Formats: sequence, C-alpha cells, structure tokens
Amino acid sequence: VQLQASGGGLVQPGRSLRLSCVVSGTIFGINVMGWYRQAPGKQRKLVARITSGGSTNYADSVKGRFTISRDNAKRMGYLQMNNLEPEDTAVYYCKAVLMRPTCNDYWGQGTLVTVSS
Repeated sequence: VQLQASGGGLVQPGRSLRLSCVVSGTIFGINVMGWYRQAPGKQRKLVARITSGGSTNYADSVKGRFTISRDNAKRMGYLQMNNLEPEDTAVYYCKAVLMRPTCNDYWGQGTLVTVSS
C-alpha cells in the first residue's frame, strides 16, 4: 500500500496550486483523508481533513482559501489551495486511514510548496 502526493511547486503569492494524493495497493476502503504540512523548523500540522462521508475540517489559517475533496472511485484526494501566502510554504503530506480490513494510518512522501515572489 502506498500514498503518492504530487502537485507542489514554486508559486507567487496570491496564486493557486492543486495537490493530489493517490492510494495504491490492496485495500478494503478509505476512511479519513487529510493533508498536513511541515514548515522548516516547525512541527507537522493538520491543514484539512475529509471523512468518507464528505465532512471536512480546516485549520483556521487556511479556511476560505483551501478546499479539500476526494474521489473514492479513483482513490484520490485533493487539496485546492487558492490565494497562497508565503506562510503556506511547507512540505505537504497526505495521510489516509485505510481499511485492510483493520484501520491504520498511511502517509505519503510529501510534496514541497514554496510561495514566493
């Protein structure tokens, strides 16, 4: 089982990026999916999460700018990031609770987002 995150890059303040995360391998289902980020010298923190039923939670710092979504049929998770700020610069990680059949946490490898002019 593997999670593969992609979509990071260098972007100017105010612009947008869309991160993607795909789950591969044999699983029974995907429970919660989430995106976390870790800025240099700081702890990894939750950015957004979405349940299997579509309920979402966001960190206060990204509310109104970021949108998390998922496509269960494609085993994909997404993070649409709009109006990016330099403070959003970090390595972004996707995480999923996968049923195999017991539930366990799995992490992707991280994708770097740099917001700079």
